[in-house]
Amino acid sequence: MNVPASFMVSLGQCLSTMSLYPSGHPAREKVIDASFTRLLDVLSDIQFADFSVIGGGVVFQGRVLDELRSWDWATRLAAVGIERLEIDADVSREAWSEALNEMWQKLNGHAPESNDARQLVATSIRFGSLRVMGGEGTAGGVDGAAKPATGDTDQIPEDTATSLGLTLKDEIAAVTWIHEEVLTSDRLPMAEVEAIVGSLAIAMKSEQKMLLPLVMLKDFDQYTTTHACNVSVLSMGLAEQMGCSRSEIRAFGVAGLLHDIGKVRIPKDILTKPGRLTEQEKELMATHPQEGARILLERHKGLQMAAVVAYEHHICIDGNGYPHFHFDRGCHFASRLVHVCDVYDALSTNRPYRKPWTSEQALSYIEQREGTEVDPAISRAFGTMVRGATLGHVPMPENSERDD
Repeated sequence: MNVPASFMVSLGQCLSTMSLYPSGHPAREKVIDASFTRLLDVLSDIQFADFSVIGGGVVFQGRVLDELRSWDWATRLAAVGIERLEIDADVSREAWSEALNEMWQKLNGHAPESNDARQLVATSIRFGSLRVMGGEGTAGGVDGAAKPATGDTDQIPEDTATSLGLTLKDEIAAVTWIHEEVLTSDRLPMAEVEAIVGSLAIAMKSEQKMLLPLVMLKDFDQYTTTHACNVSVLSMGLAEQMGCSRSEIRAFGVAGLLHDIGKVRIPKDILTKPGRLTEQEKELMATHPQEGARILLERHKGLQMAAVVAYEHHICIDGNGYPHFHFDRGCHFASRLVHVCDVYDALSTNRPYRKPWTSEQALSYIEQREGTEVDPAISRAFGTMVRGATLGHVPMPENSERDD
């Protein structure tokens, strides 16, 4: 077992022992000493240790610790809002002991013992709910945190997201890294996927107006990754608008984030080509739904719905689009929901071959295709959601030659 994983195991051992022995007991002090030694090993050549507890797993400095995929303490810590642990290299044994006590109190539903203890730990150790990856905000801190970023998205206070200093730059960079991992390795880093969706869920809950500025933060070479983040947020917002459960909202967010994952197989010069694609390039582009579904099914057993969405998100409700079904059937509800969000964001985006459409232009385009391309009920719910954030009407632009 590597050093960071061994340290996290020792953390769990400390919390277990603290339930058996009172403060100052030799058995309790012994496991704290051993854990602190492992902590110093982790910090031996870095200035800052960063652990995240995501989806039942643990991420250290942005990398998943495979040894802890079935670590039962991950679920227990996340359940009480301890999803991130940050430790500076100048940490003392006393501060580590106090931090462990704070965590034990939180696990057992007790308030911290004193303000002095919180202040002592806060100088070198911080823990709390998951913040935006690499964002400007601080972690929740030892005196408690806001609601977890993963899971109960509908219970996140609006001022929490504002205080975290949300940006999209970190999420876009993380999606870019995920795409590179998928392209160059045989794995799909789901811990990072869940972290991004958690961050975007906070963004969605911070203020509904953020649904629209998202689509303006784009460069041509960042389109695929930025588009993935936008579709994820729009999908979660629309799912909530339509009364879906928390678990469904999160699942739609993951599906939205990964709907275009098959484009990692498409050459970048085709993805960013200004102007019309050749017939051969169109055929290659049209393979990305099958490629995306294949990637998701091969890399992760729990992504069946996301794989279906990846395969179906370019199929219209009248059967047109691509790929073509071998027999007549309808698309999954999640595919129809993500399809609307996908079209809206694609039309609202500044592309090499056309300028972005306004929000009202994109909504009008979608509404004109109710009953043929898009599900009418989903389209109406989407229009209600978006128009709640922006108003206005301008003439429709000419249709684009590209719809990828």
